[in-house]
Amino acid sequence: MTNSKPILVIGATGKVGSRVARRLADAQLPHRAVSRATSPAFDWQEPTSWAPAMEGMHTAFVSFVPDLAMPGAADIIERFAATAKTSGLRKLVLLSGRGEHGAELSEDRLRNSGLDFTVIRASWFNQNFDEGLLQPAILAGKLQIAAGDKREPFVDANDIADVAVAALLDDGHNGKTYEVTGPRLMTFADAVREISAASGLSITYAPLSVEDYHAVMVSEFGKDLADLVASICDELFDGRNERLGDGVQQVLGRAPRDFSDYVRSAVASGAWQQAA
Repeated sequence: MTNSKPILVIGATGKVGSRVARRLADAQLPHRAVSRATSPAFDWQEPTSWAPAMEGMHTAFVSFVPDLAMPGAADIIERFAATAKTSGLRKLVLLSGRGEHGAELSEDRLRNSGLDFTVIRASWFNQNFDEGLLQPAILAGKLQIAAGDKREPFVDANDIADVAVAALLDDGHNGKTYEVTGPRLMTFADAVREISAASGLSITYAPLSVEDYHAVMVSEFGKDLADLVASICDELFDGRNERLGDGVQQVLGRAPRDFSDYVRSAVASGAWQQAA
């Protein structure tokens, strides 16, 4: 069953939300893309902003900021889902974190909300290297993170967006949980080597302890973000995610985009040109 009723895109300036909104716009599907800067605005920390943003909407893509691993996120998602139900929304497509206990708590609150839902559990985004948290380190030529030699199936944000749009439009995905990953397992050292080889830049990988990484993060991004990211690394990089998911194949009927393809595209677009 195809659903073309109005779609709310929450987190429309984020890596995935912006791509979801772009796909809906390109397809000329009715939607409302919201963030703290839009009118109406949507702010996770201001619950009074939620209902006005939801008015007239049927389905929503939900990206929580800063991360569902944040303490208290599950309670916020539960309150959000209740507001969504009262506001007339029928279905939520939740972007979740793979292997995160806090994210799973939020998923459970959504499952018990009485709304239709689809959960998309994503591994680390390729785009973290050129659009997000890891970009400054790549530009500086030295990536430090508390990941050791653990392998991660980095996933492309474009694949996540394609899966999300499919779930938003097709009720056949209701009640499903999809694990979306890239097609192969890589260490962060592997990723840095590929970026270096394709870009011609000299980049090294320096694994840190969680404590040392936290100290680096505090100096660069402040304590709140440092606490969150360090705790995520401490939880996730124990080997639990060293396996592939098949969510992209299940939903889209094709293989996920390879990291090498992402790197070539990023280099071609000038993503790391500043360092050159």
